[in-house]
This record gives sequence, C-alpha cells and structure tokens, in this order.
Amino acid sequence: MFEGHDPYLVALSVVIAILGGYTGFGLAARIRGTPDASHRLLLAGAAFFLAIGIWTMHFVGMLAAPLPAGAVYLVLPTIVSFLICALVVGISLFFVSVGEPSMLRVVSSAALLGVGIASMHYVGMHGLSGNFTMTHDAAMVVLSVLIAIATAYGGLRAFLARQGGVQLALSAVAYGFAVSGMHYTAMAGMHLVPAPQGSHHHVEGLTASSQMLSLVVALLCFVIAAGFLLSLVPDPRKKAAATIDVVAAIPGAVVPEAAVLVATIPPADSSAASTSPRLRPTPLGGIGQPPRAAPAPRLPVEGADGTHFIDTADVRSVRADAHYTKVHDGTRERMCPWSISEAEAQLDPGLFVRVHRSHIVAMAHVTFVRKEGDGAIIELDGPSPHRVPVSRAKIAEVKARLGLARRHA
Repeated sequence: MFEGHDPYLVALSVVIAILGGYTGFGLAARIRGTPDASHRLLLAGAAFFLAIGIWTMHFVGMLAAPLPAGAVYLVLPTIVSFLICALVVGISLFFVSVGEPSMLRVVSSAALLGVGIASMHYVGMHGLSGNFTMTHDAAMVVLSVLIAIATAYGGLRAFLARQGGVQLALSAVAYGFAVSGMHYTAMAGMHLVPAPQGSHHHVEGLTASSQMLSLVVALLCFVIAAGFLLSLVPDPRKKAAATIDVVAAIPGAVVPEAAVLVATIPPADSSAASTSPRLRPTPLGGIGQPPRAAPAPRLPVEGADGTHFIDTADVRSVRADAHYTKVHDGTRERMCPWSISEAEAQLDPGLFVRVHRSHIVAMAHVTFVRKEGDGAIIELDGPSPHRVPVSRAKIAEVKARLGLARRHA
C-alpha cells in the first residue's frame, strides 16, 4: 500500500488527520457548555477543522505518492473536493447535534459523511492530470467507501460523547488512523497507465503544480496546528470550578455565593458526585447576627451580559446538557451552570418531577400527554410550547400526578 510513498509525508498525513480530529472533537465537546448564541460558531468551527484535516491529509498523501513526472492538479476539481468534504461534514454534525439523536439518525449521518469523504477523495484524485490514464480496482473502491463510513460512524460517536482529556486524544488518534487508512486503501486500488508513445495529453482548465499545492497544504497545516494549540487552552468555567474547590478545601475559607452560582458543577453521573460534598448557596449572616432568611428558590441562567436569576414559578422544564442544564421558561431555553442533580435539589418536589434522566418538568404546566414507544411525550404550556420525553419507569408517576391513573383504574 505504501510502496514508493515518501514515509515522512505519510507520517505527516496521519498526524494532520489526528490533529484535525482532536481540534474538531474538542470544539464539539464545548458545544453543550455554552449559550445558544455560541452553538453555531462552535459547530461551524468543529466542521471546519474536521474538513480541513480530512482534505489536507488527503493531499499530503497525494504529495507522498510516486506520481508521474509532469503531473499537475486541476484547480476546479481540487476546490470542489474540499467543498464536498466541508458540506457533508457540516450537514452530518448538524443532524446529530439537533435534539437527542436516534441510532437511525447517527447511522444515516455516518453513511452520508462516509460517502462524502470517499467522494472527496475520488474527485480530488481525478483532479490529477498528465500524460496518463487513471483506473481503479472496484473491490478497493468498495472497501475504501466502507472504511470511510465506519470512520464517519466512529467520528460521530466521538462527537456525541463530548469527552475530554485522554478519551478525546484516543478518539482523535483512532479517527486519524482510520481516515488515513481509507485514503491509502483507495490509493492501493489506483493505477496510472502511461499514455502510448507519441501521444500528447492536452490539459484543459486552470492547473496547479505539485509545488503550488505544497504551499497551500503547508499553510493549512499551520492552520490546523494553530487550532490544535488553541484547543488546549482550558475552559474558563472549569478553571473557575477548580479554584472554588481549592478555596473550599481551606479551613475557615468563605466561598462567595455568586462564585458558587456560576461555577461548573460536576456531572450527576460522575463517580465523584456521590462521594464528594456539593457546594450550595447558603444564607450568610454577620457575626453575632441571626442568619438571613433563605430567599425564594431561583435558578441562575446565563445571558449575553452576565448571569440572571429566574424564579422557579416561571420554570417549565430543565434539561441536562453535559455538565450544565438548559432551563425553559415557556418562551425560550437558556443555559444554567448547575448540573441537573443540583437543579433538582433546589426545586420543590411537590411541583416538579424528574420524568427522565435528562429532564425535569413543572407538572402544573403540562397540557398534553401521549404514549410514544416504550415511554411517553408531554407538552408544556407557554408562548413557545415544547415537548419533553418521559421514560418508561416514570410513566406511572406522571399519570398519577396528572390524575390519569385514577381515571384508568
């Protein structure tokens, strides 16, 4: 497969694919922890770096291949190959980032992305022009497409996992080797047949030499490296949470209540959640004075100009969103820096029910309920009504709270 290839460029192509995957998945991991206004920007950034990584890896691999002398690259197919890659990556990431992605949606997106990556490769390959003809082994074409689809599925699963640290690095390494494997599998099935002696191949259209392509690829390598280095910059929220944890560990130290409200709360599913105490806002009184009365329960929500607070009476639902939650007030959904377990602890259990591991609802605002699959769907009122899933284990409790259990008894 690598016979005649420059080993250094082959290694560089794999590294580029890994860096592009790490940067793209790293940006995707931050989507859940940011306000809605930043989602599109982060999604576009993730798609951009993944597409750049795939396309640049492809053409570094082309530069590593032993191509005939005088081979040039047609500019139009080369640009079209990048547009195909960017388009299918963006569409696939968008499909799996909207709502709770089903297995069918993930598999369909992976198939679309895999076929798109393979199309990018073969369109880019046929951008080669020279005194030769190009043929492909059908079996290798099919194998490369299957590898591309499997690569896309693994990449989308890593995107949905939104992991960090070692898990993100391992996902990026596996992704980089898989993308490279697809490329070199397709290259192994490509054959360049020299044109007969005396014939002359006429090149039509704007072309670029290998030297010119090398400059473009080198520039994109710098872009990927810069994005990778920027992705290593720690999330300010995690830094703030770590600072509060250190201060809280000092005997006699007082953690400001506002700082606790905006800090990141560990995820409800983490093992540390059940063993380490939670920092909660508590009413503080002066020395020799009785403590102030606890204020009415309110949830903090993030806005463009800072942190606001919303009365629980206005809350329709709370949705888990990685380390954070989304609070819906009947009009729109806003980010809350608490985990869903932290929010549940602040809500009145007589008014709110956790109907799903990722959803809490205000039962007084339920206007519609319908069985769906093994679970159910309920709708909550407001200027912008929205629906929330109910897990199978919670259906009986929801029916009882709505008075439906007695009616059906």
